[in-house]
Amino acid sequence: MHDYTTAVYPVNDQLLSTRNLLSRFVDPEHHLNGLSRFSDLHLKTGEPATYRYDGDLAPISGGVPLTQQICEQLVFPLLNPKQIELLQTDPPTDIDASWEWPEYKTNFRLNVFHDREGLSAVLRVLPTDIPEVDQIGFPGDRVWQEICGLSQGLVLVTGQTGTGKSTTIAALLNQINRTRRVRIITLEDPIEYIFKSNLALFSQREVNRHVTSFAQGLRSALREDPDIIYVGEMRDPETAALALTASETGHLVLSTLHTRDTRSAITRIIDMFPAERTKEIATQLSLSLHSVMSNKLLSRVGGGRIMAMEVLKNTIPMGNMIRTGAGHQIQSLIETGMKDGMNTLDHHLQLLLNSGEITREEAMLAANDPAAFPAPVAPPRKGWLGK
Repeated sequence: MHDYTTAVYPVNDQLLSTRNLLSRFVDPEHHLNGLSRFSDLHLKTGEPATYRYDGDLAPISGGVPLTQQICEQLVFPLLNPKQIELLQTDPPTDIDASWEWPEYKTNFRLNVFHDREGLSAVLRVLPTDIPEVDQIGFPGDRVWQEICGLSQGLVLVTGQTGTGKSTTIAALLNQINRTRRVRIITLEDPIEYIFKSNLALFSQREVNRHVTSFAQGLRSALREDPDIIYVGEMRDPETAALALTASETGHLVLSTLHTRDTRSAITRIIDMFPAERTKEIATQLSLSLHSVMSNKLLSRVGGGRIMAMEVLKNTIPMGNMIRTGAGHQIQSLIETGMKDGMNTLDHHLQLLLNSGEITREEAMLAANDPAAFPAPVAPPRKGWLGK
């Protein structure tokens, strides 16, 4: 029997338990605006336990490198027997799981895997409460207001791991839950935020727990009278094809992709399919897509993180570009499409810079065009005569 309160990890002449390591996430001293500044805990055989704090990795002070045995003693209390068994097979299976800490009403998302040195795990804390949609960091209220009023279409949120994709969608769904009498089915791996039905009627299903795959869950969802379907991630052609079909046939479908920007999301979906289906999928996407949002989390002046977002809207010209494969022209259309609700990443970065939320260096690191954020030119020095 594995117990998360058992102290096994030597740190500064004392032993810490899994509970001790996780307690930093719920310590009010490290909270900003109600959110923990600790986002992740990395446990890796051969290295000290390491946190991610305000976006930067920070090894625990005084922590010794983890052995395989200590790593197992810290991680296994958070898994069920079946998951532990899968980790111990040959070859081992990676585990995606969630863990609830009822004492603090806090949930964690876990990924457990093996690398060259042995067992490793990444634990990500999920906010206790779903953020209000106007606190996410959309470049304007119009973006989320339009999405929350949709009855059909495909809405994608993209970005690298840890950029708030699932949090963005959770905030949108929570807003819909307050304002519309609709049937919402979520397919997640794992379930992250817990929704309680308000006006909307929710069913949350987890891959490998309630359904075998996103595709199988999506196929079932279409027979369960949904108005809105949230697909945690479009990972394969079958899931993508079903999502496109659902969004064409009177459903609002929200999903995520791991791409660096909005334009890449378009090409990623089309490239999932064989070459002979490229034209068909591009046409289908041009008709069903409503919008794509690409997230980046930045270090905020004074501590914490803040969102910068690029927004692509599927206007008639945009649909023509998608259908004809003119992907290289998409960025220029976003730049000229602000009246239609579009927004480039660099424009949002400039707004954040002007308001003092981020530094110029942070804007340059995140920008598509760093040259758009030149350092201020110092005034010329006066000579000894003051001229």
